[in-house]
Amino acid sequence: MTGNIHPSAIVHDDAVLAGSVTVGPYCVIGADVRIGADTKLHAHVVVEGPCEIGEDNEIHPFVTLGGAPQDKKYDAEPTKLKIGDRNTIRECTTINRGTIQDAGITVVGCDNWIMSYVHIAHDCMVGDNVILANNATLAGHVHVGDWAIFGGFSGAHQFCRIGPHSFMGMYAGVGKDVPAYVMVMGTPAEPRGVNVEGLKRRGFDREQIRNIRDGYKLLYRSQLRLEEAREAIAERAAEQPELVPLLESITDSSRSIVR
Repeated sequence: MTGNIHPSAIVHDDAVLAGSVTVGPYCVIGADVRIGADTKLHAHVVVEGPCEIGEDNEIHPFVTLGGAPQDKKYDAEPTKLKIGDRNTIRECTTINRGTIQDAGITVVGCDNWIMSYVHIAHDCMVGDNVILANNATLAGHVHVGDWAIFGGFSGAHQFCRIGPHSFMGMYAGVGKDVPAYVMVMGTPAEPRGVNVEGLKRRGFDREQIRNIRDGYKLLYRSQLRLEEAREAIAERAAEQPELVPLLESITDSSRSIVR
């Protein structure tokens, strides 16, 4: 090792690495890359710029970050990938930069657990405390809310929005938006209730969970049309703030919701 950089690693002169960054054997770090303090790259990691990686991340072997978007319209524009702090990114994951057809940036937040062979495509926006299990796949322009969980081999169609605290079961194929708190299973994905265990782990109390379940019933079991269910949930959300994420996720939907 030379300092914290293994002698077999290739680091571009224009890359900016904090002094406490560790770079393992055979890593390749390109131009216009910035990596924050205490981030560790294991062997064979490739980072292409423009790319900004925050602090205290652990990036495992054969991960590729900041690669060009897999979009035929892409024409070498200087788009970007931004990754926050304290993420674990496991083996063979790929995360691409954005495109100028969207905001020009792919964003991954903080405290995420990203397991092996995950793919996060161009222009995705991933929040905080998200779990993406092995082989989960996000197509382009997907937005994922905080605390969402993707089971192994699950995937989201481009432009889908996955609400906070939602849960995608193993092999679930999501072609429409998933509202906050909702569990979905199957291909095409179908709603299967509220992610109650996840809410308990995050400190939601019995009354809050009951209110969320009641909101779910209005949306899925009341025979109300979507607009009618939205209005009924909006009335309750004024006094039950835990329903606000559910309301927002069915109000902002552009692809309609899993229903």
